This record gives sequence, structure tokens and C-alpha cells, in this order.
Amino acid sequence: MISREPTIERLAIARRLLLEPFGLDEAKLADALRVIGEHRIDDADLYFQYTRSEGWSLEEGIVKSGSFGIDQGVGVRAVAGEKTAFAYSDDISEAALLDAARTVRSIAASGASKRVKVGPARRLASSRVLYAPMDPIATLDSTQKVALLERMEKMARAKDPRIKQVMAGLAGEYDVVLVARADGTIAADVRPLVRLSVTVIAEQNGRREMGSGGGGGRFGLGYFHDDVIAGYVDQAVNAALTNLESRPAPAGEMTVVLGPGWPGILLHEAIGHGLEGDFNRKGSSAFAGRVGQRVAAKGVTVLDDGTIPDRRGSLNVDDEGNPSQRNVLIEDGILKGYIQDSMNARLMKVAPTGNGRRESYAHVPMPRMTNTYMLGGDKSKEEIVASIKKGLYATNFGGGQVDITSGKFVFSASEAFWVENGKIQYPVKGATIIGNGPDSLTRVKMIGNDLALDTGIGTCGKEGQSVPVGVGQPTLRIDGLTVGGTA
Repeated sequence: MISREPTIERLAIARRLLLEPFGLDEAKLADALRVIGEHRIDDADLYFQYTRSEGWSLEEGIVKSGSFGIDQGVGVRAVAGEKTAFAYSDDISEAALLDAARTVRSIAASGASKRVKVGPARRLASSRVLYAPMDPIATLDSTQKVALLERMEKMARAKDPRIKQVMAGLAGEYDVVLVARADGTIAADVRPLVRLSVTVIAEQNGRREMGSGGGGGRFGLGYFHDDVIAGYVDQAVNAALTNLESRPAPAGEMTVVLGPGWPGILLHEAIGHGLEGDFNRKGSSAFAGRVGQRVAAKGVTVLDDGTIPDRRGSLNVDDEGNPSQRNVLIEDGILKGYIQDSMNARLMKVAPTGNGRRESYAHVPMPRMTNTYMLGGDKSKEEIVASIKKGLYATNFGGGQVDITSGKFVFSASEAFWVENGKIQYPVKGATIIGNGPDSLTRVKMIGNDLALDTGIGTCGKEGQSVPVGVGQPTLRIDGLTVGGTA
């Protein structure tokens, strides 16, 4: 059997699903782009997408709900200066494509942009090979999927008699995209995505507490073997049982130690969004105009990396057809740059960074994070915890809010411990961590050698659009954060 080069294979799959059934080919895509280019524009693209998704949920020992859906369509975009005209249709046909193209070309009425020469689709975009072009939904049959959830539930109940309720969910998505740009570039990607989750409720002396675990990535459902499931169950059960013993959290300004992995969500929200190109081009980010300046303590290096194999936030190409990249945003405390889509990169006179992302064909792309994390240092977790005189050790987080302009954030810790004289005393509940993203970077005092990425659960929201992302960090000690508590 002769296999095709992966980039060619992905393009063949995209043509088979998104063009051929509707009588389209690259020449007709070029015709639609030429219609847009009849007026003065800076850029234009067509974004075709086919998505098949499936979900299963188990509660009280039985599968109570399931879902299956197919969505497909095309988004048509023209860009002139800072203005974007966008139309989309779930009818993939030549007539609908040309109608959308005529709709968006009116953006150039102001005459503020240049005329772009539209060429035939003939240049295949370079791309990564980070995950297999598989349909993950087909990697297990329905009976096996139900059995997987039932196995997870039995594991959770067997862990401790205090576990009174278990809820488990399994989701899979097969996403195929094709991008055609005005300069003749064509790109395609086939994106598998799966996620398995478990939530448990533990009860003791009339008190009930919750814990959750799970993970996933861009691979098939066979990834969820018993050892992986057991890890998710342990995470959920341990969190619930720990919280059964928790006391009200102290409040005040104090040293806070953040655990590795998922606590990187604070980095993502409080720092990462402030490094997106659109906020900095408009001057609304606290990091605007600060490239080359010290914005963090020495030793702090922050990356956004869409090139990690099989990760939830990774992409072979972004949603504008640019290959994903490993972008160093802050290096040893110095701001090196921002993450960019094509439009903001052009307006800021820098190169795109492979971060143009959109929720679906019905949305415009914008600069978004992929996998955002801080590199590790040279301290052990034990050494960092032992350095705390009085403070909070937060190992897991729930929700949070951030103001991009000021950098101020508020996060709730779903699992945290009170520490005195270097010793963990007891778990606490109700702790909220309050601070300022740019300021907190300068307060990093110790960086652990235990960098970890999250297990594959993150979804990022921005301007009404949601995309899968990854986060990560080592254990961090940050001095002088405000903790809002219940004590």
C-alpha cells in the first residue's frame, strides 16, 4: 500500500467532504475570491468546514443522554484596513458561495485599501503533522463507549464508600476544514478531538462535596485505557474527599503557591489574553507597547505553542491556513512579542504566528491562544511549599474573571490548602485569588522544576467564540497576592 504525504492526504479528505459533493473545485473557489477582489481589499479567504460530533453521558449507573450531530458550511471574509466583512452559509454550493462573495466585497466602498491580485488556488500551504487524520468517533462502537463510562463509574464507587453519586461523560469530534486565500494559498486540516470526564459527589456527616477529573486530546478513544481512567477517577475522588475535610479559607494579602498543570489557567486568563495581538494593536492591553521591556521576574518564560503532538490546543494549520508555531512571548521576564492572526499581524507590521482561530465557519478568525504555559525552573515542589511562612497552596482552580485593560483577575480555588511554617495544615474552601496579571508576574519568587500541562480539558471563550486550548505551568510561588476567604 502506498500512502500519501500527510498534507496531501488531508487536502484529499477535505476535497472529498467539502468540495466534490457540491460540484466545487479549486477553480471555482478562485472565481469566488476574484468576485471579492473586484473592489479594493487587503485580504480575503473562504473557510469550509465539516464537523461530526457525538456525546454520551452517564448518571446513576445508566446512560441518560446521547447526542449526535453533523454541521457543515462555508464562511466568506474580506478584509480592508481594520474593517472585516463576513458572510456564511450552511449551503455549500457555487451559487451560495458567489452570493456570499458579492455580499462581502462591499467592504471596500471606503477605498482605504489596496487592490489584491487574486490568483488560482495553486499553492499548498505548509503545515505540521501533529495528529492522525482520523475520525475518533469510529474508533469505538456504541457498546464499547457505554462500557467505558460504566467502567469509570464502577471505579469511582469502589474507591470509597463516601462516594454517593457519579456522573461521567464522553465526547468526540471529527472536524475537517479547508481554507482558500486570495493569494492562491490552499490549506486543509483533519482534526480529531476527544474528551472523557467524571464528576463525583462525596457525603460525610450530612456534608456533600464535589470533585471532578478528566482529559483528552487529538487522538482516538482507545487512548482511554484503564490506567488513564483510573487517573481521572483518582483526581475526582481525591478532590471530593479532600474538600469534605476543608475549613473556611483565611483572607488577606499573603504568599500563594500554585500547583503545576491546570492552575496554568490563571496564567492563560490573567496573562495570555493580554498578549493577543488585537488587544495590543488597539492599545487596550496592559502589555501594549511594551515589547523589549521587563514585564516579569527573571526566570519567567511564557510560551504559546500550537505544535505539541496530540494536544487539545494544537493545530496543524490555524484557521487562516498558517502553520502553527512555538511562540516565545516572555523570555526570562522580557516581553518578546504577541500572538497574531493575519489581519492584526499586517496592521502591526509583523508576521502571523499561526494563532488565527475561529469557533466555526460561522465566525470570523481572531488571535487566540493554543497551548499556553510557563517553562520550569530549578526548585522542587517540596522546597517551594517549605518556604511558606503563612500562605495558601492552591492545586486546582474553578472559574475566574479577568479585565484585559487593567489586567485585574479574580479566580476561585476549587482545591487549596493552608500552609504554616512550611507545613500543609489543612484543606480550605472558598478561597478566591485576586490580583493583577502584569503585576503578579513581577512577584514570582520561586519556579518549580515540575512543569506539567493540563490533562486536556480546556476551552477558551473570547467575544462569544469558544475554542479548545491547553494550559500548563510548574509549581510557582507568588508573593503579595490577595486572598478572599470565608474565615
